[in-house]
Amino acid sequence: MEKNLSQAPVRKKLSSFQTITLGFAAIILLGALLLMLPISSKSGQVTPFSKTLFTATSATCVTGLVVLDTGSYWSMFGQFIILVLIQIGGLGVITIAVALAMLSGKKISLMQRSTLQDSIAAFNVGGIVRLTRFIFKGTFIIELIGALCMMPIFISDYGIKGIWLACFHSISAFCNAGFDIFGTINNKFISLVNYVSNPIINIVIISLIIIGGIGFLTWEDICKHKLEFQKYRLQTKLILITTLILILVPAIFFFYIDFNDLSGSSRILASLFQSVTLRTAGFNTVDLTKMSEASKMLMIMLMLIGGCPGSTAGGMKTTTIAVIFLNTISTFLRKEDTEAFDRRIENTIVKNACTVATFYIFIFFFGGIAISVIEGLPIIDCMFETASAVGTVGLSLGLTPSLCGASHIILIILMYLGRVGGLTLIYAAFKTRCSIDGRYPLEKVTVG
Repeated sequence: MEKNLSQAPVRKKLSSFQTITLGFAAIILLGALLLMLPISSKSGQVTPFSKTLFTATSATCVTGLVVLDTGSYWSMFGQFIILVLIQIGGLGVITIAVALAMLSGKKISLMQRSTLQDSIAAFNVGGIVRLTRFIFKGTFIIELIGALCMMPIFISDYGIKGIWLACFHSISAFCNAGFDIFGTINNKFISLVNYVSNPIINIVIISLIIIGGIGFLTWEDICKHKLEFQKYRLQTKLILITTLILILVPAIFFFYIDFNDLSGSSRILASLFQSVTLRTAGFNTVDLTKMSEASKMLMIMLMLIGGCPGSTAGGMKTTTIAVIFLNTISTFLRKEDTEAFDRRIENTIVKNACTVATFYIFIFFFGGIAISVIEGLPIIDCMFETASAVGTVGLSLGLTPSLCGASHIILIILMYLGRVGGLTLIYAAFKTRCSIDGRYPLEKVTVG
């Protein structure tokens, strides 16, 4: 009897966080294999796995860093695969899987609902299916409106190809991916430089980036309470206020420090565009290499922050920075609790925010130093690339295509970690809580 029990197989279920991390990895691998097919490249040749893996990771993690120019290298089929990966990565692997199950008429289990809750950072399991429908409907409508707004301009410039250009860049912008297909054999990696003075393209792309980056729960809150700010959740308030500050302050800084060669309106558009795109979108309308060193440092900081929780964006998240800042203020004022908008933030949240920030800063510095040592390049340029990778931004000073294989692997790891999220990875690695039978004696430590 005992022998039979000992030999019985033990079935272990994956936690929701393990499912999320493995789901992203599986989609990346599948995308890399599809991009290797001869039909995926314009030349009709098999693309090396190392390059397709980098591209698939960048697309699924909605980053935008590339080693091959998307417009000139990949065929229509290859671009379509990249676009599908962007859409899956933006909405989340689990969200897409559950949505497909819903369309097939299958009943969504409690485990699936719980995993979906963790995937989109929802507060409760209740109403999660309704929220998923809301997300998909909203995503389709917003991406369609964005494409229709840009279509006349792109059709005017590129003919019938402008329809594909409008659809591709609308999805890429909403998902905060930053992929573009404007590059040619003679003019690669140009992004939206040709549209620096076009108000429609700038406004549409900026709007799509912001809407996609503020998070699905924020949409729901705004749609429910309209403009009644006082009725919003605390998280929504923190997201909106922090996002506004992180857009306006850098835009003013860029306006006075950079872009002196542009006219008044173009200078305003360029400053605002770069301020918005820095927090995970990855498009650019100006040559980033010509910006000042001070601006580059500010850009690194913004890229590390990233977007908002439960959004299409990556990075350490705006709420993380907001909570840390509020906790700092509370410490200065010698308050026991961290407070905002007449609400108290529990200590567990503050602890998680500090953990996430420490995790992202550590891997950012480690990655930048490692690439600098490997490549023998200036540390600030290498840290720009690693901040772009870990924040899933995709902006580059032009280094990424010329880096060696080891540096590309570092960037792949950083992109994956940045999109999956620090806490998700930690919870996936440590499935169960550590049981505490007792507590050690308390002793003071001086800090500061």
